[in-house]
Amino acid sequence: MQTVPRENRPSLNIKGTLIDLSTPLVMGILNVTPDSFYAASRCQAEDTVIRRARQIIDEGGTIIDVGAYSSRPNATDISEKEEIKRLDMALSAIRKNCPEAYLSVDTFRASVARMCIENYGVEIINDISGGELDKEMFDTVAQYRTAYILMHMRGTPQDMGQHTRYENLVADILQYFAQKTARLRSLGVCDIIIDPGFGFSKTLDDNYRLLNALPHFTTFDMPILVGVSRKSMIYNLLGTTPEKSLNGTSVLNTLALLGGGDLLRVHDVKEAVETVKIVTKTLMEQ
Repeated sequence: MQTVPRENRPSLNIKGTLIDLSTPLVMGILNVTPDSFYAASRCQAEDTVIRRARQIIDEGGTIIDVGAYSSRPNATDISEKEEIKRLDMALSAIRKNCPEAYLSVDTFRASVARMCIENYGVEIINDISGGELDKEMFDTVAQYRTAYILMHMRGTPQDMGQHTRYENLVADILQYFAQKTARLRSLGVCDIIIDPGFGFSKTLDDNYRLLNALPHFTTFDMPILVGVSRKSMIYNLLGTTPEKSLNGTSVLNTLALLGGGDLLRVHDVKEAVETVKIVTKTLMEQ
């Protein structure tokens, strides 16, 4: 894998605050769900939400990514009403107790994104579907001038495992981002973060091929988010479980940072922050 210099990475504008990504950021996962694949990430009561949000910030996380709809393979589909109910509870608690945090909401529904932006001033919308599951999403983020995480996925969380055939994996995903970012730019969306979508509609081999090709995605000159935390590309390869995949996560996060990753979306914030410090220091001394 080619090593990407940190000093050449783009900055990120969040609600008028320009964030230098020469030092990568850590985004902590907070799931308001009963069925996310890693059980320790689930927070279903206000006190556990507050405790988890505080942990993310205290351990050095910059962004809290709140999800109320599990996107694990074969996840249960929930209604828009239920997703909003879960997010209302969580976002209200976080805003009161961690006002310094930047908030990202993991949703593919434009109506949910709209509620989160209007009611809680959410700074980032994290859309696993890249606008495919709700055609109003691009217009919504353009209207509110919200930072937008554009992820690559085929199909839905329920059937994405059936959509893993590519003519050329890396070329196909690069073309996807070229088309999607052009559309977003035409609508006036300026703050786009691209996410290759590790684990989504990709085989185990695909995920490692994609990680090795990560430097190619720096050609977009947009921040790159990498989310590999405790995923099946680790525990299926090693014959273990999500609970025993922290070491593998740190290894992959290290490779992702060397390949140009700018934001790490993780369950284990402290370990990711330490990884960022070590990799950044090593690259500075070259």
